Amino acid sequence: MTTQIKMPRQGQSVESCIITRIYAEEGNEVKEGDLLFSYETDKASFDYVSEQAGVLIKWLCSEGDEVPVLETVCIVGDIGESVDDGRVDNGHGFEIHAGEEIPDQVRVSPRARKMAEAERIDISRIKGSGPGGRIIVRDLEGAEKTDKVVTTPADSEEYSDEPLTNIRKIIARSMHQSLQNSAQLTHHLGADARKLLEARAKIKEGQGGKGYLNITINDLVCYAVINALGQHPRINAQLHGETIRLFRHVNLGIAVDTERGLMVPVIKDADTLSIREFSVRAAELSGQCRTGAVDPDVLKPEAGSFTVSNLGNYGVEMFTPVINLPQTAILGVNAIVPRPADLGGGVYGFIPYIGLSLTYDHRALDGGEATRFLKQVAEEIKNIEIK
Repeated sequence: MTTQIKMPRQGQSVESCIITRIYAEEGNEVKEGDLLFSYETDKASFDYVSEQAGVLIKWLCSEGDEVPVLETVCIVGDIGESVDDGRVDNGHGFEIHAGEEIPDQVRVSPRARKMAEAERIDISRIKGSGPGGRIIVRDLEGAEKTDKVVTTPADSEEYSDEPLTNIRKIIARSMHQSLQNSAQLTHHLGADARKLLEARAKIKEGQGGKGYLNITINDLVCYAVINALGQHPRINAQLHGETIRLFRHVNLGIAVDTERGLMVPVIKDADTLSIREFSVRAAELSGQCRTGAVDPDVLKPEAGSFTVSNLGNYGVEMFTPVINLPQTAILGVNAIVPRPADLGGGVYGFIPYIGLSLTYDHRALDGGEATRFLKQVAEEIKNIEIK
């Protein structure tokens, strides 16, 4: 009996995944527990192991393909079976037999395209054996090389065209939807960072108390944000249609830069944690994001009530962060720079200021409310202390 292996759903917000590697070839015998393929979302990587013994009869996708969740990836059956022994739902509302063509606008897999360009293979002469006649890597093995390459529309010595990675496409789509579906506005403000730097210096010297050595500037800023959100609960919210959802606790998203792209894990009930507990949790989640081992559920935008994105380490003095919908606001944290200030008694001097950039959804918040919150964050930073 044939079994359709479908793309698993990793979290309610994940609509598609990317096949990164295929381990079993068509016709291979597979055992229960054998690794069939690896796949990834825009946030994490996963492996799929066979839940039954049999033969890998047919692949309906190739490495590099983006496959909607719950769509058939491959077919496993008993020895001697074929796809013709059972019709296959390919997830598009129609069925196919083995050998039948699948309507598919993309005729070359990303991996095969790169191989063809690197080895100067004319793909116009290659007949694809993948789904819908798509050219895949195995079709290029032993193919004749040519001096004339027609694998890409543009071939110029002045530039090279590189397609977006599938993960970049997913991130781009999410950012575009955020800007299209909300009324975003950004306010910028500087905060006196003298006590912030003093607190960090004490921590580095071990004067902040036991277990405080690894607390970062970003941890301290996030803790100030959490305190400010407690005084401005309408900022700690999500907008769902014509309903604003106010959260009793702060579920804080922290933007993490990884090789795979930007990820925003959420620290649930962050307002119930001490600064040390928050720092430990933030470090754990950041590490999991960078290794691809993070739980997809903590990456869902719906899991967070507010987000902080820090570019200060890169020297950025001002930027416009994009809201992680359905959240109603996000705080950008900038570099600490010296600025002139009134020191009192007619004396002026330079003191360190940290830049803050608050982007908010004007559908949910007015400018006055957003500004009062931003000023509260600045006050919390100005007066921060580590005991």
